Amino acid sequence: MTGKHAESGSAFVKDENGMVVRDRDAIARRRRMGRSIAMTGSSSGIGHRLVAELAEAPYVSRVVVLDPVHPGVTGAKVSFYALDLTQPAVDARLTEVLEAEHIDTFVHLSPLEGPIHATAWAHELERSGTMQVLHACHKRGVAKLISFGSALVYGPHRDNPNFLREEHALRGMHGAHYVADQLDVEAQIEKWRSAHPESVVTTLRAAFMVGPNTHNYVRRYLTRTFVPTVLGHDPLVQLIHENDALAALMLAVERDVPGTFNIASDGLLRLSTAIRLAGGLPLAVPYASLRRLASVLWALQLCEAPASFVPLLRHLCVVDTARARRELGFRARFNAREAILSLRATPLAEDAKLLSEAR
Repeated sequence: MTGKHAESGSAFVKDENGMVVRDRDAIARRRRMGRSIAMTGSSSGIGHRLVAELAEAPYVSRVVVLDPVHPGVTGAKVSFYALDLTQPAVDARLTEVLEAEHIDTFVHLSPLEGPIHATAWAHELERSGTMQVLHACHKRGVAKLISFGSALVYGPHRDNPNFLREEHALRGMHGAHYVADQLDVEAQIEKWRSAHPESVVTTLRAAFMVGPNTHNYVRRYLTRTFVPTVLGHDPLVQLIHENDALAALMLAVERDVPGTFNIASDGLLRLSTAIRLAGGLPLAVPYASLRRLASVLWALQLCEAPASFVPLLRHLCVVDTARARRELGFRARFNAREAILSLRATPLAEDAKLLSEAR
């Protein structure tokens, strides 16, 4: 027996007990016709590129961009709606758009690529914005929800194992507002996942992203002339090239694989090695002094991250990617060394050129 969800064009029906379940025939039809995708976060570096990639994908029929600013990507498949997720009751407009565009897949990205000074606004964007998105997805009955987050939700801790798996505790970083917001988003999505077992929910936790087109706090830190580190510590760091992060997102869109997946490149680098490969010189500073210095410089808007991020320069926070390889079919094309060396490449360079430079 079909119900409201099936009538609205989503991949659900109601069974004989009135429970909403996935309509296998509707899913097959959707795959033949192509996915109709809505997404947020197109103003981020990876979000902008994702719009362009989705618009070219043969299995995508529609790309609906929901953001305050147009991504600059146009085409027959692309529609843009100026929506600000920090505005109250925006979920009503979101729902209206999802219904009108017959959306079956929602890709939820954040436009924030690292910590910012406007912590209250960032919290509103991440927490309330995600709440509005999930409410609209519930009303629409989307068949698939994808989110892209950070491996920082595990946090750098003295007792971390060599490789963190998806089931390890999410301990975050004390005092880091950016990471706390990431944890809040994940908690909301996990709650939504539990309440909607009929939907495919895929969460990606990415390592530090770098690349010729990525201009985040990680790049700014690594490409300083003199790069502050913690005296007596040289932790292993893990990265992912922007092209591999994009490939992971495209896999999550194309394949119906529910679950949470760590995404990172193969190989690890000592922090000092990563800094030298990026062209800088490590400058060791005592931990307490570096915390105080970072606090002052952050207040003056003269450094990349607040003092709460200094533990990343002291403790390990690297992830195991076996589940992503096994279930999602993801394997990074760029190893950690190649990802770092790509910072010296020309933006939008071909992968082959980046690999040639790396070797």
